[in-house]
Order: sequence, then C-alpha cells, then structure tokens
Amino acid sequence: MAALNYHHLRYFWAIAHEGNLTRAAERLHVSASALSTQLRSLEEQLGQPLFERNNKRLALTEAGRIALEHADAIFRTGDELMDTLQGRGPETRQVLRIGALATLSRNFQIGLLRPFVNRTDIELVVRSGSMRELLAQLDTLALDVVLSNLLPPADAETPRISRVLDEQPVSLVGRRPGRRRRFRFPDDLRDTPILLPSLSSELRVAFDLLLTQAGIRPLIVAEVDDMAMLRLLARESPGVTLVPPVVVVDELERGILVEYCSLPQIRERFYAITRTRRFPNPLVRELLERAPGG
Repeated sequence: MAALNYHHLRYFWAIAHEGNLTRAAERLHVSASALSTQLRSLEEQLGQPLFERNNKRLALTEAGRIALEHADAIFRTGDELMDTLQGRGPETRQVLRIGALATLSRNFQIGLLRPFVNRTDIELVVRSGSMRELLAQLDTLALDVVLSNLLPPADAETPRISRVLDEQPVSLVGRRPGRRRRFRFPDDLRDTPILLPSLSSELRVAFDLLLTQAGIRPLIVAEVDDMAMLRLLARESPGVTLVPPVVVVDELERGILVEYCSLPQIRERFYAITRTRRFPNPLVRELLERAPGG
C-alpha cells in the first residue's frame, strides 16, 4: 500500500471542518472540482468512503469520523511543534464522547466516569439532553455511548444495543423523624406526603402498581423527572421521597436524610446504549467492563 498522501488528508480535514466543499475550496484557494478529485483519491487510497453525499450535503461516515480524529491529531501535532521543542509538548489523548440523559443521577455518572476523569491520556466529552436528542447524536456517530435509566424506544431500523450497567434498590427517604415509631409501608403512605419521580420512569410505574395492589392512594406533593431536583426537594420536604439511595448518598452519609424503608421489589436499572459500529471506540468497551454489571 502506498504511503498516506498528507496533502490529500489536509484537503479532507478542511472539508470536514467546513462541512461544505465549496467553502473549503475557497479557504484553500483551489477549485471545488480539484478539491473533489483529491478527496476521491484519498477515499480510494483508504478503501473507505469518508462522506455520504445527499443532495449535495456532506455528512461524515463512520470511517470519516475516525479519519477526522486522526487528522486532527496529526495536524495538531504540527501546530504544537514549537512547544514540543521547548519541552512542553502535550501527549496525544483518546476521546470518549458520552451522552447522559438529563434526568440521570449525577452521583451514578461520576461513580462510573471517575476512573476516566483521573486519566491524563483520555479526554471526556459529556453531553446531556433528552433521549431523542442523544439517540440522534448516537446514530450520527457524534456520541460513542448514551447513559440512561430508561430503555430507548424500539427501532427495528437502527442497530442499537442496550446493556444493563447496574441495578440499584429503591427506598423511601426523608428528614429524620421526630417520633421514633418505625415507618410502616405501605400503610403510613395514606397520610404521609410523598415526592415521586415522574410517570415516565420505570420505577414510578412499579411503585404505582405496588400501591394500587395495596389499595392506597398516596398524598403526592410533587412529581419530578430530574433526579438532581428530586434530591434537593427531598431535603426540604416534611414527607418522604421515592429515590434510589445512590442519588442521595451524600445526604444519607451526613444524616441530612434517613432511609425510612427499602423496597427491594423495585429496582432502578442504568443502561449503556451503543450503536453497532464497524470501528467501535475501544474506550467504550473499557467503560462497560468497569461498570458493576460489566
């Protein structure tokens, strides 16, 4: 195989960053036709299409994203030459792009990502958003993995894989009660205010079913889909809050909140959602193996 043509790679790099062949040609002071020819030469040499061409719009293929990461590293190395000669050259780092559901427990996220945060050879890119937003980024390969406490909707046309990273028990927690009488579940929920996750959560569905079977209609004071907000409200509420203990672990350790009762029949699951890729990011496998359920 012939040596990589870095001149062609520079042209590809410019097109990828401009997102448009015409603008890249103007930036490089060459004709669009000449630039297109050079791009095709690079694709032929690599044996992979680097862009998908839809109605004159260019979108990176999976091979194109990998090529762009390497091109970024190569040309960044050239830009850092003077720093290197002065002994300040940074090491090339791998990039792991993670999407996290906006409502996902921050404590769970930091526990999972802590080993990577402490490594100098890895750059973490963490984006939060709705399930729809994150799956769209996963499908376009802008993300390597999505972390969620909800299963994604089934989609026969998209090759996604959902793995259980961990399972957490669910408890009723609240401020330390003035009386010492043991909390009786579910009977005490007839007159005890309760904060609940929103109806979109799997644990809320299971909890509602449990109370329906017991013939109890709870006094719901709030329904919250954001675990960070649920954690804050639990500290203020005079009642109890349905929550996985991992969400309020700091408050439990400091005695701000106490566990009234555990509900082992209800568990929250945490998922890693990936997409079938021809060239998977090796850091994703490492992330999955480090997870409690890996």
